[in-house]
Amino acid sequence: MFDQHLMVFGIEATFKPPNAIRGGIQICFPQFGTIDSLEQHGFARNRLWSVDPDPPPFPANTSHRAFVDLILRHSEEEVKIWPHRYECRLRIALGPGGDLMLTSRIRNTNTDGKSFTFTFAYHTYFSVTDISEVRVEGLETLDYLDNLKNRERFTEQGDALTFESEVDKVYLSTPTKIAILDHDRKRTFVLRKDGLPDAVVWNPWDKKAKAMADFCDDEYKHMLCVTAACVEKPIILKPGEEWKGRLEISAVPSSYCSGQLDPRRIFRSN
Repeated sequence: MFDQHLMVFGIEATFKPPNAIRGGIQICFPQFGTIDSLEQHGFARNRLWSVDPDPPPFPANTSHRAFVDLILRHSEEEVKIWPHRYECRLRIALGPGGDLMLTSRIRNTNTDGKSFTFTFAYHTYFSVTDISEVRVEGLETLDYLDNLKNRERFTEQGDALTFESEVDKVYLSTPTKIAILDHDRKRTFVLRKDGLPDAVVWNPWDKKAKAMADFCDDEYKHMLCVTAACVEKPIILKPGEEWKGRLEISAVPSSYCSGQLDPRRIFRSN
């Protein structure tokens, strides 16, 4: 693995609830964005979770030996603003090479027979050397919703994503693998995901960074959010039903070869 930071936290980030922490991996539930009347990106990222004493069985994976199970349940205060009961479970696992796997399970525990609808995201802040020297591969030719243009729908035209201004896009029906290539550091992040069809790409750039109280003026140069999500088509759960989503992040050495990643090292099969 690498001795550099893989995730970034804002230098001015607040680490006290109920404020969300700027950076790391935020668990966004029951919404991503500000579509509904709930707080931005939902309340799950702002709550204190508990260690789950009795987690449900997870598929055996001998390569992920160290793990912790967390759980978040509804509170009576939350029911006043989002009138549903739920269990949100999260397993955080580390492989021997430093690969990170997040597995979330959300169950509808309503006793009134009502279904509920939600969106979900692993809002991930990646640390990069220089945003102008970063490219994202795997999202070429896909449709996306541009949040900077009232969620108007477009089709990506470039061979790979590069960055020279603010970006806030929701890519739709994305592949299960996405690569973030940091040219200066010769490092590639590989995202493998399941149950999360969308990918949100965000960088605030200079003007918005200066307007954010928990973000230093030049931090945008050294971060990029590529978020595995389910946004376009909300998930509907009936009482007793469960949804599962998974994200695996690995960092591998990378090199440029005619602008392409080495598929034998990056997009190897699981």
